[in-house]
Amino acid sequence: MIKIIFQNQDFIVVDKPAGLAVHAGVGTSDPPASSREASRAGKTLVDFLLEKFPEIAPVGDDPKIRPGIVHRLDKETSGVMVVARNQKYFEYLKDLFKNRQIEKKYLALVHGKLKEKEGQVEGEMGRSKKDFRKQALVRGKIAVRKERYSLTHFKVKKEFEVSTLLEVTPKTGRMHQIRVHLHSIGHPIVGDKKYSFKEHKKISVPRMMLHAKSISFIGPGNEKYFFESEPPEEFQRFVDHKSAQ
Repeated sequence: MIKIIFQNQDFIVVDKPAGLAVHAGVGTSDPPASSREASRAGKTLVDFLLEKFPEIAPVGDDPKIRPGIVHRLDKETSGVMVVARNQKYFEYLKDLFKNRQIEKKYLALVHGKLKEKEGQVEGEMGRSKKDFRKQALVRGKIAVRKERYSLTHFKVKKEFEVSTLLEVTPKTGRMHQIRVHLHSIGHPIVGDKKYSFKEHKKISVPRMMLHAKSISFIGPGNEKYFFESEPPEEFQRFVDHKSAQ
């Protein structure tokens, strides 16, 4: 069962589990990462939402595929997501995202220790010309298609022997942005099979260690909204294991 954090007549806030694709065509053909996820294979967040909130069916830019979906999380990312229940609020949220007026914070466990305790990664990014399955940041000889500006802030929360827990705040919303940015500075997310280095792929990890911790924005009536999701058990247990080493 997917947890509903909040709902009103205009939008829904859900706590998406890792291993669940937001809508069809986004990683739904990938094999489940664990037996627990196997029961969800083939089902998407949109399937669940349509069953519980059928009124979202005509909402959005592409309602046949992603009704009500204003933003999304990668399949292996867990955490908080906002979904519109009507077209008017969809357009409102879409405008907030476009103008960077929604703040999202993530927790990411990355390989290695960072030299700086706080910093940012920015640059043009888009689909890699070398590998169309990946996104990439434009650097040196790395070239992309349809490049767009991207910016991510990060701050060290806790250091372990061979890894670091970060609080990450993306200021733009490009596909795979956090994953690409952290990989580009030599600190890929633990468990990320797509954006990682060869030596990291041998490590046994229950899932990709990226969690959407919170989201906040101001509503059309100037009301302030803040929603938070606690890291799921398998995420927290793995981080706790690192802290005990």
